Amino acid sequence: MSSTNELVKPTPFAVAEPPTGPASGSPVHATGSQRWIVPALLLLLALALVVVFWLPDQLQAPVTAQLATPAANSDAVDPPNPQAPREPQQGPAASPWSDAQQARLRKEAQDVLEQLLPLQFALEERGAATWAAEALVAATAAAGRGDAHYQAREFTPAREQYEDSLAQLQALEAAIPAIIEATVQRAETALASGDRAALDEALEQLSLLEPDSAELAALAVRAESMEALQALLTAAAAAEAAGDLAGAEQQLKDATGLDPDSRRAGEQLARVTELHRQQQFHRAMSDGYEDLDRGRFAEARAAFQRAGKLQANSAEVDSALAELQSAETAARLASLRGEGRSLEDSEAWEDAIARYRSALKLDATVVFAQEGLARAEPRARLDRQLREALESPERLSDPAVAASLERVLQQARTLPSRGPVLTRQLNELEQRLQQATTPVAVTLRSDQQTEVLLQRVARLGQFAERSMELRPGTYTAVGSRDGYRDVRQTFTIRHDESPPPVFIACTEPI
Repeated sequence: MSSTNELVKPTPFAVAEPPTGPASGSPVHATGSQRWIVPALLLLLALALVVVFWLPDQLQAPVTAQLATPAANSDAVDPPNPQAPREPQQGPAASPWSDAQQARLRKEAQDVLEQLLPLQFALEERGAATWAAEALVAATAAAGRGDAHYQAREFTPAREQYEDSLAQLQALEAAIPAIIEATVQRAETALASGDRAALDEALEQLSLLEPDSAELAALAVRAESMEALQALLTAAAAAEAAGDLAGAEQQLKDATGLDPDSRRAGEQLARVTELHRQQQFHRAMSDGYEDLDRGRFAEARAAFQRAGKLQANSAEVDSALAELQSAETAARLASLRGEGRSLEDSEAWEDAIARYRSALKLDATVVFAQEGLARAEPRARLDRQLREALESPERLSDPAVAASLERVLQQARTLPSRGPVLTRQLNELEQRLQQATTPVAVTLRSDQQTEVLLQRVARLGQFAERSMELRPGTYTAVGSRDGYRDVRQTFTIRHDESPPPVFIACTEPI
């Protein structure tokens, strides 16, 4: 009996020929020929069944191969793999249809293998053995299984294993950006913590993953200043612990200048800058309230405004400025009130009025300013009248003016409080009025042909000499005569001296 691994060979046989003897054959020969025809037919039927049902399965025997050095073509023979089924030692030639099917399946497996090998080599060059060792081993194992099927001429399972390996490698390739990002993050963390070993490891992995990466170049530059950066960060932490926020802020500014991309330095600078700003804000507010308590309003306002710049839209600053405004107003009103009373006492009525009006501009409801105006305005009018009268004494010669001033004097004498200025003014004006109303003897002379008119006094007519008593003041005498040019003579009468005679005559013919 043949082995199950051996190909079954068909048994050759010849078809019996009829006898060449006489037409009537021997009965013995005819019976013998019929006896072996039936077994021969049965044997042929059995062989046909073997060829159709058993032989195709026996032709599928596996052969092993390695992934890194796959067979160049389907005819190459590798050393036998003890774990794979033994190859049939011999068999009948395959049919053209079977050959075509096998060639197509082999081509499909080779197409996948053509994608698989370059990707495997590329990933190995990019250091996949260090950052994805387990996944790379799993993908390689799948490819090895595919090789085993391939060399056993089991092309369909070979292709499936190759595709599985390719999918795993493609997944690794697709994960590279995320791995690069994670590696960059590790480098950033190492830079922030000053871990030189971890930083070097991350940079080495990045150099494999993406050697031309701009991030790698930037991280390499930052790595050169890592020690100096750590020194500045340490100094900043010490300054902050000592309460020197300004010094800590400066150290951190230097650190960010040394490594602008350092997230730790940037975060620390932002935090310390905010702490320093808050410190400056509270210090400015404290200075402002101290100045406010001492009445140094300009300094307080400057301090509160400085605090407002440090913290915009601060309700605390707004409240402080409102309090300052109220304090300033109260202090100003108190000052104006005192100044007004002092000016009233010194009888500087116009100045007192100005102070009270300023107070009412600040607060129209203040009583002291209202009452002060009620006192000061009448006294200011009286003061103006008295000053004008004393500054223009010649007007006192006018009886109407003199009468008006007499009434003013009578009203002023009724005032309950008269200061030295008003008393002096009243005495001086009373004396001036007395002098202005006391007549002085005056002699007027003419040529008895000229009509003389003393303006605002009387028409005197023609005379040679005439004596009159006139109040001190300035007078104008007008002379007229037919055929002659009119003349005007102005003279002044003073209360303290006798005036010379006044001559009035028209002497220039027309």
